[in-house]
Amino acid sequence: MSTDNKRQNEEQPLGALVGKILKAYGLQDKMKSFDLIAAWPELMGPAVAQRTTDIRIENNILYLKIDSSVMRDELFHGKQIIIERCNQFAGEALIRDIWFN
Repeated sequence: MSTDNKRQNEEQPLGALVGKILKAYGLQDKMKSFDLIAAWPELMGPAVAQRTTDIRIENNILYLKIDSSVMRDELFHGKQIIIERCNQFAGEALIRDIWFN
């Protein structure tokens, strides 16, 4: 088998290679976290996004800092819906709890 034929048989789409690299280095969940944070305004709407002053994900916990006590209370009561929406976006159980600051 020539080198050219061998190379053609081993060719893979760039997205598949990036996915393998992220998985190999344990960065897949980190990338999903970044994607989720970037999509926060789309997931929750502009009103919530404007009131969210800090958002981070650590150990499957979504930490939110909301600058409105009224909105923070409303979001607290809708915690399970937010978790489900985030996990649906991520395509896996990325978030298991939400803590509000």
